[in-house]
Amino acid sequence: MNTRRELPAVSVAVVRGDRVLLVKRARPPSQGLYAFPGGKVEPGETLEQAARRELMEETGLTARAFRPVETILIDGAGEGHPVDYRLTVFGADYHHGEPEPADDAESAAFYTLAEMSAMPLAGSVFTIAEELLASGGNGLA
Repeated sequence: MNTRRELPAVSVAVVRGDRVLLVKRARPPSQGLYAFPGGKVEPGETLEQAARRELMEETGLTARAFRPVETILIDGAGEGHPVDYRLTVFGADYHHGEPEPADDAESAAFYTLAEMSAMPLAGSVFTIAEELLASGGNGLA
């Protein structure tokens, strides 16, 4: 029986042209890896509200057309984290702003798939970015 707590969390893959927004995580889980901006869902928030808030807090950006693309269970035990997270990944279209890292993001920028292929990425980041770019008709160049 699993006695670990599972918390809802969100992340947002923001697409701008042929690039996807990534932040370098400054804290566990996945510290030092590049991932989509995100974090825990606060009490009373919907998943989409949490995704919008986390995007603004970590990067200063706004996006539109939020849509859930994948749900991932993140086992925190591997990194000594006291809880597990049920992460809902949203896809979204860039709307406004330039990425400025804040909160628990060490850096924030838009990257092409070619650039991402040489970066230390968290979990399924590359696969999700690839699917979003392909489905958006933006091409993979």
